[in-house]
Amino acid sequence: MAKLRAKGLPWRSTLCGRTCGNSSISKPNASPMESMLDETVEPGSQGDPAVSLSDVQVRPEEIKEQLTEEDLDRRVDIYLTETETIWMLDMPSVVASVESEDAGRILERNKIYVDICKNRPGNDRFAEKMMQTINGAAKNKEVQCDKIVMEDKGVVVTSWDLYDSFNVSEIEPASKGEATNGKSSMSHTTKKHDQTASVTSARGNITSVTTLESAALARTHKKEENRLEAILTSEKFQQDLFFMERVLMENIFQPKLAAYRQFPVLIDPSVTSDNAGTVVAVKEAKQEEHDKGKKDKEEQKEALIDPSIPSDLNKPVEETVPPSLEQLWSYTCDLTQGLNVSSMAWNKVNPDLLAVGYGAFDFKEQKKGLACCWSLKNPMWPERIFQCEHGVTALDFSMASPNLLAVGTYSGTITIHNVQSSTTTAILNSRDSSESHTGPVWQLKWLEQDGNTAEDDKRERLISVSADGRLTKWLVQKELDCTDLMKIKRAGSEKKNLPREKERKSVVLISRQAAGMCFDFHPKDTNFYLAGTEEGLIHKCSCSYDQQFLETYKGHKGPVYKVAWNPFSTDMFLSCSADWSIKLWHQNSQTPILTFSSTTTVVHDIMWSPKSVFIFAAVNESRVEIWDLSVSILDPMITHSGNPEVKFTSVLFAKNTDCLLVGDSRGEVSVFELQNLAASSSTKVDALYDVISPALTT
Repeated sequence: MAKLRAKGLPWRSTLCGRTCGNSSISKPNASPMESMLDETVEPGSQGDPAVSLSDVQVRPEEIKEQLTEEDLDRRVDIYLTETETIWMLDMPSVVASVESEDAGRILERNKIYVDICKNRPGNDRFAEKMMQTINGAAKNKEVQCDKIVMEDKGVVVTSWDLYDSFNVSEIEPASKGEATNGKSSMSHTTKKHDQTASVTSARGNITSVTTLESAALARTHKKEENRLEAILTSEKFQQDLFFMERVLMENIFQPKLAAYRQFPVLIDPSVTSDNAGTVVAVKEAKQEEHDKGKKDKEEQKEALIDPSIPSDLNKPVEETVPPSLEQLWSYTCDLTQGLNVSSMAWNKVNPDLLAVGYGAFDFKEQKKGLACCWSLKNPMWPERIFQCEHGVTALDFSMASPNLLAVGTYSGTITIHNVQSSTTTAILNSRDSSESHTGPVWQLKWLEQDGNTAEDDKRERLISVSADGRLTKWLVQKELDCTDLMKIKRAGSEKKNLPREKERKSVVLISRQAAGMCFDFHPKDTNFYLAGTEEGLIHKCSCSYDQQFLETYKGHKGPVYKVAWNPFSTDMFLSCSADWSIKLWHQNSQTPILTFSSTTTVVHDIMWSPKSVFIFAAVNESRVEIWDLSVSILDPMITHSGNPEVKFTSVLFAKNTDCLLVGDSRGEVSVFELQNLAASSSTKVDALYDVISPALTT
């Protein structure tokens, strides 16, 4: 019995034939759609009597042959089975169980998605547009090297060269403990015969022989270099060199160092008797010449005496040698050439140790800075060298810990160095502090609080002033912590409108703070200090009150570069400025008492003498000046001009001697001896008042 399978039909589908009278025509090859149509509308059903034979249309190609009555009466069995399920669209469920492992992660993602949907409409950074990532263009990488040059080398070798080379190749393995071969027992005649017999073979071995000889020489040379390097790097050798260098410097600079320390110049005892006699003879000749000149001058004075004039009025005037500056030496080396000397400071315990800062004042030509520690025992090379990323603008030694050196730079960074250590790395750096200066640090000074302060405030502090308008107090602990003593505010304009003049518009300031340039604490009461600004003003401030100035001194028309209290008459102070002037002030008067202006150049630095209440030194761009107020208040007592291409930048008195140190723009610190100074070393408080009182009355 034939079995047919209907594909694509559900299991309830039936295959219906076409009815023609009482006969049934089956369509085994009918399509599913046609079968469904036949099932929907069955021609010849009992409920539709209107259907006739004419309504049934049969295509001739579907009936291939004529069926007989037997075929029509024959029973045909048709079996219908379920077809295979075909999935056209599969949408998996997005629902997860609360008890599943991923339930927490799914809830968190749903929460994040809800938050994103809420924030998207009001977010300014949200841009609803399509994005496309473009792959970067391919890059070609090429590697180049230096051209390899090939050269041909030739050498002429004699039999003696071959003999010496073979000896080296035989002796070298024996020295290393290797087994000797039979060649070592060959006689000189046999070796020479073999070498001369086969010239071609010997020439073939020239390369190997010369290589062995070169290797032996290289090993010997390397051993010698290692031995010399070990000697040079040994600690004892370095110490011996250090002392030898000190001895040589003492011998070279002995006369100048003796003049600096005000000692007599000694004669070398190793000089022979003839040389000693020559030296003595030269000295005697000079002394005789000096006595003769002095006698001639006295005779000339006696000739000018008039006998008719009384003896009291006829007394000759004694000649005095004018005071002067004599240069002894200069602290300079190759590292400091071309750098400006920005600041100098003596060590508080060792008076022979000087710290010098090097930098550049022009912000357009900034260079790396340098801080050097010079010693009188070696004026030709610094004892310590500290390299800085930016130019050094200020430095000072600590009083409580003399081995600590504070260095301020043009970038606003403050570093603390230990000069006892041979390492050049700073032990503390203000870059680690969030309150570091944002402008150049123009002055640094260590300060010890007086006895009236609390116990916590008696520790030594580092004070700095910067171009950012802050005068800051730093506490040196495990790191640098700071607090602001004063934020220097700009002074308002006091100009008034003239008659019939339009109303002035208010000036909008970029910053309310004025750049601080310098400061100086009172010698007796460290609670008070002076602060000079770029506006030309000098403010008197108190450490106990940081909101307002106590006094404001007006007189300068340019930036104030230095203020200095008189160490003896503590009510007086000096100031110098870019307006070419030096002014003397009294703390109770807001106008200057005296103004000193000798040149038309910028005055960079001033300093009171540590031995006299009247004397102070000043440096401008063209010369060094020594003023003695007991001699004159109009002109300096000593002037020293330098090279026109060199500008003087800083000045410093020596502590224990009559010497002056002057720094310039080419990196030199010149040491001068003050000669023939008048005996005006008064340190009385009222002495300065007596001198300037005539100027006050006029």
